[in-house]
Amino acid sequence: MLVDSHCHLSSDEIYNDLQDVIERAHQVGVFCFLNTAGKFDELEKQLEICEKFKNVWTVTGVHPHDAMAYKNVTAEDVLKNTKYDKVIGIGECGLDYFYDFAPKDVQIKVFREMIKAAQESALPIVVHTRDAEADTMDILETAYHKKAFKGEIHCYSSSFELAKCALDIGFYVSASGMITFKNADNLRENFKKVPLERLLVETDTPYLAPIPMRGKTNEPANVRYTAQILADLKGISFEEISQTTTQNFFKLYDKAVKDE
Repeated sequence: MLVDSHCHLSSDEIYNDLQDVIERAHQVGVFCFLNTAGKFDELEKQLEICEKFKNVWTVTGVHPHDAMAYKNVTAEDVLKNTKYDKVIGIGECGLDYFYDFAPKDVQIKVFREMIKAAQESALPIVVHTRDAEADTMDILETAYHKKAFKGEIHCYSSSFELAKCALDIGFYVSASGMITFKNADNLRENFKKVPLERLLVETDTPYLAPIPMRGKTNEPANVRYTAQILADLKGISFEEISQTTTQNFFKLYDKAVKDE
């Protein structure tokens, strides 16, 4: 069994075909899904999906792309949304200086509030970081040493320094379809150094479709391609990487209760 630890099932490309998307995932052994969002406005739809399908959970938070719309958000605002059983984490949130849709200071302010919510709730945080490695590491390390919290670097694609920072504070590191790309040799080398017990796999559906599905809308069934590359990198079987990353998911997201 595999878990897609990060997918956007409420995106238009997926939601309009969601029943078939879930069935295709089940057919290849993907039975659990973390359906992520980037703003509070999406929570109602996220919860609707969680209730409709077995073993789908969600998170609550503010993506850096939406930071301006939530520039006055507080940790208390986030915590109000964690009362639902199916909300098992905080995010996705973080910093994105590549698109820079919000000023850096606003992104940082919102990110710190998301971290406070993780610290107060003991729920894991889902960190998005792009072209913002130094600030991400500084904010995570500074906050962690004030009060410990747990989480993951979602869709990790940066230097090993970022992965090491995350690992040093007990975080998990999630592999997306990017590790299958032909030009991703450095990323594959970095994943060789991430301990098995800290690995997660994801699709980031509907984005980043892995080889051999490149150019198509991504969906959770494709997480198997990422898992296979990880298995090859680690010199283990597909079954072992599937079992390990599934165990890792439920260890990190310990609020998730699997429906057999």
